[in-house]
Amino acid sequence: MLLNPTFSESKKPPLLWSRSSETSRGSSLFPQLRGVVASRVSTMLDPSSSDESEGELPPEDEPPEPVPSPADADKTEQERLKKEEAERKIKLQIYVFVLRCIAYPFNAKQPTDMARRQQKLNKQQLQVVKERFQAFLKGEMQIVADEAFCNAVRSYYEGFLKSERVARMVQSGGCSASDFREVFKKNIERRVRSLPEIDGLSKETVLSSWITKYDAIYKGEEDQRRPQGRMPFSAVSELILSKEQLYEMFQQILGIKKFEHQLLYNALQVSASYGLRFIFKVNDAITEALGFPCDFTQEKSLTFKNEEMKRAINISIVMLQLQSEILLFIFFCYFLDILTVKLCKSLWGTQGDFTTTHPLPVVKVKLFTESTGVLALEDKELGRVVLHPTTNGPKMAELHKMVVPKNSQDVDLKIKLAVRMDKPPNMKHSGYLYALGQRVWKRWKRRYFVLVQVSQYTFAMCSFREKKSEPHELMQLDGYTVDYSDPQPGLQGGRAFFSAVREGDLVVFASNDDQDRALWVQAMYRATGQSYKPVAPTQNQQNCRGGNAQKDAPVSLLSMLYRQGVEELISAMPCNFDHASLFFILQKHTLIHRMNDSFSCLGWFSPGQVFVLDEYCARYGVRGCHRHLCYLKDLMDFSDNNALVDPTLLHYSYAFCASHVHGNRPDGMGTVTEQEKEEFEEIRSRLLTLLEKQITHFRYCFPFGRPEGALKATLSLLERVLMKDITTPVPPEEMRKIVQKCLEKAALINYSQLTEYAQIEGFSLNTFQGSTISGQASPEKRLEDMIRLGELCMEVLQQNDEHHSEAFSWWPEAMGEHAETFLSLYTVDMDAALAVQPQDSWDSFPLFQLLNNFLRTDSHLCNGTFHKHLQDLYIPLVVRYIDLMESSIAQSIHRGFEQETWQSVKTITNNLPSVPLPRVPNLPLNLPQMPSFSAPSWMGPLCDSNNGSATSEDLFWKLDALQMFVMDLHWPEPEFAKHLEQRLKLMASDMMEACVKRTKAAFDAKMQKSCRSTDFRVSLSVCTMFNVLMDAKRQCSKLCVLDQGQEQQYHSKIDVLIDEAFKEMISSLVSKFAAVLDGVLSKLSRYDEGTFFSSILSFTVKAAAKYVDVPKPGMDLADTYITFVRQNQDILRDRVNDEMYAEKIFDQWYNSLMKAVCAWLTDRLDQQLHVYQLKTLIKIVKKSYRDFRLQGVLDGTLNNKSYETVYNRLTIEEATAAVSATDGLQGITMRDSDEEEG
Repeated sequence: MLLNPTFSESKKPPLLWSRSSETSRGSSLFPQLRGVVASRVSTMLDPSSSDESEGELPPEDEPPEPVPSPADADKTEQERLKKEEAERKIKLQIYVFVLRCIAYPFNAKQPTDMARRQQKLNKQQLQVVKERFQAFLKGEMQIVADEAFCNAVRSYYEGFLKSERVARMVQSGGCSASDFREVFKKNIERRVRSLPEIDGLSKETVLSSWITKYDAIYKGEEDQRRPQGRMPFSAVSELILSKEQLYEMFQQILGIKKFEHQLLYNALQVSASYGLRFIFKVNDAITEALGFPCDFTQEKSLTFKNEEMKRAINISIVMLQLQSEILLFIFFCYFLDILTVKLCKSLWGTQGDFTTTHPLPVVKVKLFTESTGVLALEDKELGRVVLHPTTNGPKMAELHKMVVPKNSQDVDLKIKLAVRMDKPPNMKHSGYLYALGQRVWKRWKRRYFVLVQVSQYTFAMCSFREKKSEPHELMQLDGYTVDYSDPQPGLQGGRAFFSAVREGDLVVFASNDDQDRALWVQAMYRATGQSYKPVAPTQNQQNCRGGNAQKDAPVSLLSMLYRQGVEELISAMPCNFDHASLFFILQKHTLIHRMNDSFSCLGWFSPGQVFVLDEYCARYGVRGCHRHLCYLKDLMDFSDNNALVDPTLLHYSYAFCASHVHGNRPDGMGTVTEQEKEEFEEIRSRLLTLLEKQITHFRYCFPFGRPEGALKATLSLLERVLMKDITTPVPPEEMRKIVQKCLEKAALINYSQLTEYAQIEGFSLNTFQGSTISGQASPEKRLEDMIRLGELCMEVLQQNDEHHSEAFSWWPEAMGEHAETFLSLYTVDMDAALAVQPQDSWDSFPLFQLLNNFLRTDSHLCNGTFHKHLQDLYIPLVVRYIDLMESSIAQSIHRGFEQETWQSVKTITNNLPSVPLPRVPNLPLNLPQMPSFSAPSWMGPLCDSNNGSATSEDLFWKLDALQMFVMDLHWPEPEFAKHLEQRLKLMASDMMEACVKRTKAAFDAKMQKSCRSTDFRVSLSVCTMFNVLMDAKRQCSKLCVLDQGQEQQYHSKIDVLIDEAFKEMISSLVSKFAAVLDGVLSKLSRYDEGTFFSSILSFTVKAAAKYVDVPKPGMDLADTYITFVRQNQDILRDRVNDEMYAEKIFDQWYNSLMKAVCAWLTDRLDQQLHVYQLKTLIKIVKKSYRDFRLQGVLDGTLNNKSYETVYNRLTIEEATAAVSATDGLQGITMRDSDEEEG
């Protein structure tokens, strides 16, 4: 049984942990050791605190005290100070034990197999990352990227970086750059898998390239150019730490100052009560830093290379005045009795420059008068003076009394000299000081000190003697801490004291004035690089040096420490302390320090911290069960404060404690106290509540599935906590009920968060609880908000499936029920928004499409409760919409064909009838307002049609748009979807049948009104009618055919109708062409042989030819007909879209033409053709043959029997005419070799 330590009040040692004046200049360990440590520690002593018992541990968690009244303010302040002093005392005692654990470990070693932790992100870094990705999206970074990568980055930025949950995760301290990278990698893996395969470019290469670009964006261009700086101490904590680094870490953990650590360290080295003398192996570290062997334990003097100490020092001496009338002199300067310089010119103001390597030189100045005698061997000396210049000496000229020879007449000879000694760059400060140390300067005496910079980070305090270039003694300042101190009794000489302390050494310095001391302290402060900045004591805190000190008595600094009560801490017996309570404090402060460092530790200690805690437990007998119970308490405290803690760590500690409590240790041995069992039950109940809370808030406790596997580990820990003992598993039904309960609450919480985030106007946060929805928002705004909220709901469910479904894989139905519960809350708001929409409003169809497209792809939600409710809501709307569209289209056909002008249109935006129709969803305008309509991408083929009528184009577009709309609904219920498809196909068949019949009737009417002469031209309206039928035939395969085979009858019926209409229209048109040819042939019949009209025409022409030039007969008639044929051919070729039907027209036209000519010639087999008839027919037949061949009529059609008969007859007639006629045929012939124009 460990006892709490107690201290006797009779001894009343000084309180070494008082912090009553911390607020003024910081804390220190020993307030009465100002002469040894710092000049301002004595002000921190509170005499009233010495009466308090020093061994009681204060309770860790105390209820908050009421605010004291003004009368009790002083008492409350004293109680607060006493409490702080008690806490400070405990921390100092704990640090003494920690020092022993680190300095000489018995059992523990620093673990090397712990997982490395990543650097955590803070709010500022998150903002910088956001700005970098935003700059990339704006194109401000020199990173080449394609559109797919930019889309991936934009989705990552909008969905992840800007998420409020990411900000919470960063605030909790559990987010690292690796988490950001893994989330991006998971997103792009899903995107890249959906991309099509590219030859020569694998998807792994794309992923690697995208990750490289992501790293470039994340690091930024400035960070890549910035050189790598020195690693801070917090970044080294994940490595194996040296003892000095462990000391520094636990100084920060327990709030121990550097000075306090150094004094405790020094005192522990000679502590006999502990029974061990600590040996600190610092020699190797110093040897490595200085570059030469050094051993502190053997008290060898530190020596540096001569080049480092022997730096050139320039000395300048200028003689300005002499208080004696000497007209001529020679000035010599003997420097260190080594160098002699003679100045030839005896002028006032002459300067002598000398160089030395001695920091404390001796300069002798002699004054001579020149001897003019011939036999004089040397000049006569008038006087001499000895100077001791220093770098801090006066720079102004001063009069120096010279020592004159015995026979000199001028006894009071003085010389005015200006002496300046330059300071080399490596000499940071110099001057005379008193010093006393343990390893160097062991006697209190006055010495000349120089602070030398040996290298960039190495400084040395050196003492020099006169005329010596090497230091007599030196001390490297690495690891020392400098501060002001009080005058020391027993030390004679010096009035302003300061000290330098480090582990194993303490050096006291003193100067003759405060200003010189301040200069020395500042110079040494800069040289040591210490974090603590010395503050000079005020005037009232300075103590005059006592005059009753024993002059020759030796002074022991460590004995002074013992006299001040340091031994009270270092000599305390460990067995007199409750180490369980002390370890609880130590572990709690260690965890606080760990959670606040720069690593995303998730509650895991660093290797150095584990080493010290393990050693403390093994050294001082702290029970493992107690250790892990305290650990669980601290971790749960952090979890309650929204810090991210690894559930695996909780699982380890809980399982360790459970094995003790349940008595099922793997090694077969285990003990537990009653207090530990009670604490375990409390922790178990608290942990169960915490885990249920985390599962309920899984979207916010584990955002985007980070940390990796944390949610799954939480569920595993929940199952472990529910176990009654180690061996009995939890019934699956019990676990499933708890998970379902948590997910049901999670649905309510998630939807509440969404409604707050969406900020829907007119919606309160409790709308899903049946409250009345505000009617301030318009129906359009309400519907817009519901669509926005629906998108957010789909995003939440997608993220749950992507990041959290794997953790709940053992309970897939629970996640399905969670989604249904979540959507049921949305149902209330959705129904309320749809209820206020006006009748026959189709703006809500996008909402159905949004929800249905998500639900139909989810196996758990497809045709679920919410999905069926959604279908029940929209079935009447869909049926009503189709009814109105059918009526509207039928009306547009009736009115459109009545007003149709059959003008060809190039786009559907021209000349459409103004018939009010219901708006098709997803299209920006109502159908009648076509001029400003921008056709969607799926209407590309319709827009390319350039010769359809306005009514037909409008009809086909409406039918296609309606079917596309219903198809885009993707109705989930198969029977109703089939019914909709059948109805639309039947409606399209009926509408197209009406269109074909109306077009055929208009064509017949047009043909009846056309003329029969060669002036007849196929009108553009007739071509438009052909194009309408062609479009109808092309569209019927898409609009009128079902996927099933038995519904082909409607398609066959409309196809037959269109084909018959085409045949009749082509036949009618060809008949019109034939009628024109009949008119031409009837004119040629007038020239038949043996007719009265033929004789008259022949006589008249011959008689008239005697007097005037008569035009050749037959050319005008033939040219007129050929022009008629060619122009109609061009019209049909240009205006009829389908080339196949144009060729059908040409084939039938050519056949009818040849048959008509053949029949006309057959009727005149017994008669010889008139020359006029022959020339006309030859030109008509020959030109027609060539023109129809150019239009694509095949040779088989061209060279038919009728053509051959006509060709043979005309050839015979041509030969006959060539024999009988006097003037011949004037170049007109059936031969192909003729060069006839036209």
